[in-house]
Amino acid sequence: MKLKRREFLEALGAGTVAATSVPAQAESVGTPLDPNGMLVDTTTCIGCRKCEWACDQVNGGLSGRNLEDFEDFSVFNAKRWMDSQSLTVVNRFANGTDPEKPIFVKSQCMHCLKPACASACLVKALTVDQETGAVVYDAQKCMGCRYCMVACPFQVPTYEYEDPLTPRVMKCSFCFETKQKEGKIPACAEVCPPMALTFGKRSELLRLAHDKIEAEPDRYIDRIYGEHEVGGTAWLYLASKDFGELGFAKLAALPPSALTEAIQHGIFKFGIPPLLLFGLLGAAMVTFRERGHEEAKPELEVAS
Repeated sequence: MKLKRREFLEALGAGTVAATSVPAQAESVGTPLDPNGMLVDTTTCIGCRKCEWACDQVNGGLSGRNLEDFEDFSVFNAKRWMDSQSLTVVNRFANGTDPEKPIFVKSQCMHCLKPACASACLVKALTVDQETGAVVYDAQKCMGCRYCMVACPFQVPTYEYEDPLTPRVMKCSFCFETKQKEGKIPACAEVCPPMALTFGKRSELLRLAHDKIEAEPDRYIDRIYGEHEVGGTAWLYLASKDFGELGFAKLAALPPSALTEAIQHGIFKFGIPPLLLFGLLGAAMVTFRERGHEEAKPELEVAS
């Protein structure tokens, strides 16, 4: 299949127009020197799901469930993950040393110090608040590309696929708008009965966590999850067993944004100018799409 000169120029123009929405140069994501954080002691959590209920309420009752619904503990029979209506979930894990006392783990956005989601966002719909360190989302800026979902090393952000008109990327906001801006602690920590959640400055939480490990070495493993992972996270965890056995991802200390930003800066500094690059990519996409239509087998065209 040959691409006509006019078709090539149209495709080149389309690619160039599309490229105008891309920032002229990739920018690094800044983080406060000592952001707010949350220390989760999984040895204390009792799996009451009150944090799930509080999160749902502070976000306007996303799930449409009442308090009694969150007292259904049969949900622990299968592992759950966050979705557009559940921004935090608690899972249950077996405890080899004490089968009668399972381990419960709360999951939510980790609010990375160098968030890959914010680094990947082309329109800055995801940013780091410079006072609290919370990774916040602006739905008015979001263009729905969902690069943040691909970039997140913890696979946290979800999408409101059920809303065809105004879908949003959904994740824990660290109660930035509803609590932290008013000097209050996040709803989950506020409601936690056994006080398994401790809110404060990240540096203070790290000192507290290390003190706990030193004071009770038989209770905790000598590691704080989130201290170094992907450059560090605002949410920190203590546990009595290996984090890998509790569903935590094994991640390097280097934040993904360090690699992606280096590549982006390299392209803009040494590579093809952005408009020409995206124009050529647009033309190539049209070329291969047309060729694919012509060469596709009939049986593949009707396959469902």
